[in-house]
Amino acid sequence: MPVQPRRAALTDSATETVRLSGVGFGYADGPDVLRDVNLILPAGSFHFLTGPSGAGKSTLLALLTLARRPTRGELVLFGEDAGRSPRSALPGFRRRMGAVFQDFRLLDHLSAFDNVALPLRLAGVKRDSYAADVSEMLDWVGLGERMDDRPPTLSGGEKQRLAIARAVVTRPELIIADEPTGNVDAAMAERLLKLFQSLNRLGTTVLIATHDATLAEASGAPVLQLEGGRIRGGGA
Repeated sequence: MPVQPRRAALTDSATETVRLSGVGFGYADGPDVLRDVNLILPAGSFHFLTGPSGAGKSTLLALLTLARRPTRGELVLFGEDAGRSPRSALPGFRRRMGAVFQDFRLLDHLSAFDNVALPLRLAGVKRDSYAADVSEMLDWVGLGERMDDRPPTLSGGEKQRLAIARAVVTRPELIIADEPTGNVDAAMAERLLKLFQSLNRLGTTVLIATHDATLAEASGAPVLQLEGGRIRGGGA
C-alpha cells in the first residue's frame, strides 16, 4: 500500500496545544459519557478541570492522553489530528506530554530514581546527562532521601509525588494531571502546585483535574467545569 502524504497541520501548534471540536465518546451499550465537547487549550495556558463524580473527567483525560479515541468529533494535539492518527503515531504524541494518573502506574521493580528517569532513558538520553535533573526533581517533591527505594515501600502520598516527578522531568509541552494532590497534605499540595506553575511559566500547557476547589482558587487559573458530558467555563 502506498504511503499517504502527511496531512497539513489542522491548527497552529505555536498557539494551540489542544483543540476538541464536537467531541463525543460513548460505549456501545450505554449512553454517551461525553457529548459535543468543544475545548481549546492555548499553548502555555494553565487550566483546572472540575466536575462531580461521573461527569466524565476521567474519560476526557483518557482521550487527551490517547488511551481512548473519540467516537465522533475532532481531537487535535500540537496542531495534528491525533484522533484519527494511526496507532504507530501515538508514541510521538505521548513523548510530548507528561501524564499523572490516579493509579500512579509506577514500575515496582525499579527504584524511585529509575522510575523518574524512565522517560528520559526511553528518549535515548544518557545517564550522565540526566542524573542531576532526576535527583533535583526527587529533591523537589521531597523524595531525595528515598531515591533508591522501590514503589512498594512508599506510602500513597510518596507514590503520588514520584508519579508527578516522572511526568514533569522531561519538561513536556503538555501536562495532564488527574487529582495530582489527592494523597498529599496541604503544604505538599501547595509545593506541587508551584512546580506545575513553574513549568507553566516556562511554556508548558497544564491541565489539572481536581475536586480540590481550594487548590484551584489558590492558583488563580481558569476553571473548566464538566457537567452532563459538556464543558462549561473559561476557555471552552
